[in-house]
Amino acid sequence: MDPEAATELARKGVTLLLLDVPQHTILGLDTQVFSVGPRFKGIKMVPPGPHFVYYCSPSRHGSEFAPTVGFFLTTHPSEVVVRKWHAQEERLVKLSEEEEIRYSEAVKRFEFDDHLGPYNLDSFGDWKQLSSYLSQSVIEHLEPIGGEITIALETSWMDRAPQTDMERRLMEQLREDKFAKMSPAQPERRGCYYTTIPASVKHKNISANELTLVNLDRTSLLESVLAKSYQDQEDFLLGELQFSFIAFMMGQSLEAFMQWKALVSLLLSCSEAPLHARTQMFVKFIRVIYYQFKHGFQRTHDSRSSEDKGNSLFLDEAWFSRDIFLYRLSKDFLTVILEAPVVDGDLLSWARKLKTLLETTFGWDLENSAANLIDEDDEFAPVVVEMDGSS
Repeated sequence: MDPEAATELARKGVTLLLLDVPQHTILGLDTQVFSVGPRFKGIKMVPPGPHFVYYCSPSRHGSEFAPTVGFFLTTHPSEVVVRKWHAQEERLVKLSEEEEIRYSEAVKRFEFDDHLGPYNLDSFGDWKQLSSYLSQSVIEHLEPIGGEITIALETSWMDRAPQTDMERRLMEQLREDKFAKMSPAQPERRGCYYTTIPASVKHKNISANELTLVNLDRTSLLESVLAKSYQDQEDFLLGELQFSFIAFMMGQSLEAFMQWKALVSLLLSCSEAPLHARTQMFVKFIRVIYYQFKHGFQRTHDSRSSEDKGNSLFLDEAWFSRDIFLYRLSKDFLTVILEAPVVDGDLLSWARKLKTLLETTFGWDLENSAANLIDEDDEFAPVVVEMDGSS
């Protein structure tokens, strides 16, 4: 970046002033992760817009890390966001309005400039692809009271959430030793305000055969959810899909994973909507999950993050097996689009890109015509209604 552009971004960019963060704390902003050094006081030259901050603090000897804590921000040009480390609670807290103004003015006089690391613009494109529908209204609607997202406050989910073998392995992964150092006890708080996604359609006035068909193609359920919960705002649903993915992948929230799974399962279980009434929505949807898989699901860490001890959720081999719910749903969904006699060009193009990515990233054989693998414990598996007296 040339000096003039850097100065302009320093003037119009956002500054995150993060005071007294303990050394060796793992701190992330969007797709970027840092290990806090002795001179660190924040990040400058941050592009305005939505962002996700997440961190986990080390024990005194650095061998264990507290559970990750994350929060979303919607920032504006030249804004200064100030947080200070609370030693007893081991988290970043807001300051009084008077203190925040005082620190903000000091930042604008460049008094902290030598202690601020620059935002890496080379990775900003990745973040934009992950947050393209993450508007301020989406964040304000979904974020919990206080804004903090952490598995440490999801004790009720830890007891009831796992539905499949893969999810049970995921929960154990989140409980393992690298997150063993629990933060000080806090009262149970309400989590994010996610939309309730029914696992199946229930109608009293239709036959069992019709009910089975409705649940195999969940277009009618999607239409109902869009009308009742999103006021038919497709982009808001996609924003919630991105919010939950970020909170799960970066914030390591089990609640967020369950919401992400519910939304993905609903959309991948539609065969009528993508080909007809909701074609453009499904072009957007495929693009969203394409970039989620591309940036979020990797078999190994790259060299830059190999020393991370607690910032990223390393997805074990269960995520790449054919037992995961994504395999069956993706295979069926892509087959519907790729084998349709008439299909929108953009939809077909993105479906082909997603198929190639899944085959290369996950190593899946999506051409295999063998019977689908269905986990009977999965609440989002197809619902087949037995008909009395059937032969």
